[in-house]
Amino acid sequence: MSDEPLSRILYVEDDGDVRHLASFALKAVGRFVVEACASGEEALARAEAFAPQLLLLDVMMPGMDGPTTLERLRALPGLAETPAVFMTAKVQPQEVARYRALGSLDVISKPFDPMTLSTTVREIWARRHVA
Repeated sequence: MSDEPLSRILYVEDDGDVRHLASFALKAVGRFVVEACASGEEALARAEAFAPQLLLLDVMMPGMDGPTTLERLRALPGLAETPAVFMTAKVQPQEVARYRALGSLDVISKPFDPMTLSTTVREIWARRHVA
């Protein structure tokens, strides 16, 4: 795993308002390059060409949910080891443990603070080597 700074995030969120708010916060405050997708299917179609360093995934989405999207993204060439973070309102300890068991580095709770979202993502990125 590289020690390069995080710059490219594939963000998947079905709620348009949340997607726009988080994307704006990640771009404007965090200075990230963000590929925002409205569904798991859209993420699968765009992920390889975008080559993200981090997958930021909503958990509850119609059609393909976040865990299924992660599983399908990890099956793509070049994305098998891409770190992932889930965003969800369901943050009970057993749910967080399940998301981590699925391969998530961490879970960001919704609602989130747009002004601190980039800092939270960077902190999670910095901890990714810690077992």
